[in-house]
Amino acid sequence: MIVVYWLERESADAAAQSRHAEFAQDALSAALRFAEELRARRTSGEAISHVSIQSELPQSVGRAGVADPSADYAHYKRRIDPAIPLGRPSGEPKGE
Repeated sequence: MIVVYWLERESADAAAQSRHAEFAQDALSAALRFAEELRARRTSGEAISHVSIQSELPQSVGRAGVADPSADYAHYKRRIDPAIPLGRPSGEPKGE
């Protein structure tokens, strides 16, 4: 499902009301079009703010349990040994 969220005020001094519109998982174009319509209404002077799109698509949601990795999980963000070059060489090798 794809959801467009936004805040809307009846008047400048009124409290903002949260709103949303739901779209099918294959209707991203329609959701984007709707969000742009809201932004155009804001530009024309309507009290609309915080327009955002959120999706939770079944094929894009990770497996359960990823927050609790197994003991042998070895992901690292830095090179264990900075002397080990990363990537592939490009061009001619140096010194030849």
